[in-house]
Amino acid sequence: MLKQQLRAISSLLTSITLIGICTGMTSTLLSLRATIENFGTLTTGIIMSAYFIGFLFGTTRAPKDIRRVGYIRAFGGLAALAAASILIQAIWIDPTVWFVMRFLTGFAISAIFVIVESWLNTMADNKNRGTLLSVYLVLIYGGLVAGQLVLGITDPAGFVAFALVALLINLALIPILISVTVEPTTHEPKKVPILSLLKVVPLGMVNAFIMQACYAMFYGIGPMYATYIGLSVAQVSLFMAAFILGGMLAQAPIGLLSDRIDRRIMMAGCAGTAGIMAFVLSQLDASVAWMIYLCVGLFGACALPLYSLGMAHTNDYLEKDQMVGATGAIIKVGGIGSIIGAPAVAALMQFGAVNYFFLLIMALTFIVCGYSLFRVTQRKKANDQSASAYAMLAPTQTSDELLTTLADEQAQMEENLELQQELDEQENLDTNR
Repeated sequence: MLKQQLRAISSLLTSITLIGICTGMTSTLLSLRATIENFGTLTTGIIMSAYFIGFLFGTTRAPKDIRRVGYIRAFGGLAALAAASILIQAIWIDPTVWFVMRFLTGFAISAIFVIVESWLNTMADNKNRGTLLSVYLVLIYGGLVAGQLVLGITDPAGFVAFALVALLINLALIPILISVTVEPTTHEPKKVPILSLLKVVPLGMVNAFIMQACYAMFYGIGPMYATYIGLSVAQVSLFMAAFILGGMLAQAPIGLLSDRIDRRIMMAGCAGTAGIMAFVLSQLDASVAWMIYLCVGLFGACALPLYSLGMAHTNDYLEKDQMVGATGAIIKVGGIGSIIGAPAVAALMQFGAVNYFFLLIMALTFIVCGYSLFRVTQRKKANDQSASAYAMLAPTQTSDELLTTLADEQAQMEENLELQQELDEQENLDTNR
């Protein structure tokens, strides 16, 4: 059964892997190119934050746009928008243009993920959803790693790297456009206000805000930092790839371990170790590149699973009908953190010192560590942690919200149609009389 389902969605998984490669290449490419063009650290940070603004905007606007044209046509249009925005940045080297194009890229990529996750969830059932979505996540991480390595053999100062990203995005269209679409079905999720979550599970919200800010710092400004400490383009690619690879390898083991012990203890351990690795990295330069790769891999292994651990911890204290709405609230809070993260660390680097990059990340992860330990003293461990090892792999709020929106609007259309038919019948009766 699982093999048949994997075969059925092989084209979908191929497309999203190519999109993952492009996503991995783009942020590093733009950060390196901005350094070459002397945009300045703060300006680059603001440009990188535009992606997360677009991503957050796309997750809220995509459902209505997709409803108008359908999943497959929307995927094609969004991929074309992403490819065009990348090429425009290669042609028009200007911070303002890059900000707008980065926003459009974030909007397009977020909507593409909505489509893919919605489609994927319709192909899964309760018995194999975790497995199917874990395959999806591993392919995304694998694509991000591959994107860094591909970038390492190109020249960010030229046009070819941008053209290669656009080419891969267009190639991602082929598998999904020739496959047969599956119409999604859904249920009505229960909305959960952010303020309510802050009262019920404050650690989950604090963790989401801080860790997404850290991720935005690393993805957006990390390549620039690596360049400043003397790493070459190829070494910067390995620097970024080691971070993602560490997170990919550690994600499942840490998630499974967190089901057996208090998840807050696990979060404190991961955050504390990530903070230590960040401090060590702040003291290293290009003369010990191998040490940088090792430490950044360990940093990624501890830092990247923290978001999913926080998501799982939040779900531990919620009812099932609250989980989808809570995921949406966490995504919004994390999105705000992402928008703030890159400009904040860029400003510190520009007006302070280069090693403030990892020192700020160190401070933030230590806050997560300390607050996690504090929450252990304030509340008992949740009774049931067994269903959340792959919390990050559960259906996201964006895809479920999309399905709900489509279902609601379809029901409304059918109701209007029935009402119109009744009016027409009544009008015909009146005419006959």
